Amino acid sequence: MDVSVFGTGYVGLVQAAALADVGHRVLCVDVDTHKINQLRQGVPPISEPGLSELLEDNIREGRLSFSTQASDAVSHAELIFIAVGTPPDEDGSADLSHVLDVTRQITELMEGDRTLIVKSTVPVGTADQVLVLARDELQRLGKAQLQVRVVSNPEFLKEGSALADCMRPDRIIVGTRDAVAHDQLAELYAPFCRNHEKLMFMDNRSAELTKYAANAMLATRISFMNELANLSERLGADIEAVRKGIGSDPRIGYHFIYPGCGFGGSCFPKDIKALLHTAEHSGMPLRLLQSVNDVNDQQRQVPFAKLKQRLGGQLAGKSIALWGLAFKPNTDDMREAPSRYLMEALWAEGATVRAYDPEAMDECRRLYGYRDDLQLCATRDDTLQDADALVICTEWKNFRVVDFTLLASKLRERVIIDGRNLYNPEHVAAHGLLYSGIGLRQVTPPVGAP
Repeated sequence: MDVSVFGTGYVGLVQAAALADVGHRVLCVDVDTHKINQLRQGVPPISEPGLSELLEDNIREGRLSFSTQASDAVSHAELIFIAVGTPPDEDGSADLSHVLDVTRQITELMEGDRTLIVKSTVPVGTADQVLVLARDELQRLGKAQLQVRVVSNPEFLKEGSALADCMRPDRIIVGTRDAVAHDQLAELYAPFCRNHEKLMFMDNRSAELTKYAANAMLATRISFMNELANLSERLGADIEAVRKGIGSDPRIGYHFIYPGCGFGGSCFPKDIKALLHTAEHSGMPLRLLQSVNDVNDQQRQVPFAKLKQRLGGQLAGKSIALWGLAFKPNTDDMREAPSRYLMEALWAEGATVRAYDPEAMDECRRLYGYRDDLQLCATRDDTLQDADALVICTEWKNFRVVDFTLLASKLRERVIIDGRNLYNPEHVAAHGLLYSGIGLRQVTPPVGAP
């Protein structure tokens, strides 16, 4: 099938590559000329394992192409994905201006029937709004005889494994009551349903709410575990033992019950605020979800508070090694990352940060530029030079095995704040280090430790 995609961000680009890889002919359009030129060379603007190879293969085979012209996209295909950004407004609501602008562009350029597939994460009722706008525009332009169909097709991609999520989805949610659109989406996604049927058809509003509900549930599990972790410390319990104990219950499982320094990224924080705004506007506030959001806001401050306590309340003039800048491993995304809250708090206290991340160094430089209190280091161990303490914000694999003897010799205050519970407290303490995790019992280095 011929498919067009408006937007080459995370969602649009990954979806386009996956569709092209199963044989569809996909054209992506974006207003960013530099990005499009890079994509034509097979260079993605994001860090996602396997994406560059998939782009190169499908560009070479002629199944994936890129343009800056909206007219190319509208003429190319009857099926048009809308995968543009929906950034939060000041009140937390989703800004739909890009979605609506693309809708206007498409209707202005339509010369035949089109099916608009809203892939962007949007509030409940957006598909109805897009349909009304498109029909009004067609009427205004004297093209009322053309048919426009609007489908809600939310994404469920995890950064770092987005391609796998796209190629082998758990489910594909499609919101439509239109028979033609139903058949089109069934044909489009048939290659992804060879082993078993993954398509779930429902009405538009239910599809839109399913996306928010899924992220709200996962965020709730994270905040719940973070609150339990803080309580565990207070009571002298071990949250890792508790996690394993409850995770072994098949009704609970182990997914998203790892305590840490708060969730970040492009989805959870934004989607929770958008759902809270929608609920408030509907006259039915979501008290539980508001608490989930509040707990996360507080959890982001925990590494800083632990560090300040360990260093006697004095951070001015201190040099802090920081491992991990991205909000999670296998991505360079720093949106709402715990590292940002930590760095900005340290700078406000007069401390210097020496940071390393396998993927997010360029993104950090783009966000913060060149400043005297930020050194981006070439390796993990380079951050330890003249550092007073170490803080870990991201659970990258290459942080899991370390030389604690080296850490003890390099860190002037011998302090480690582990926001991801990567190490065994007794083992770390045996090397004479003062180690604080999230929800772990404090272990004092034994007498005679190096």
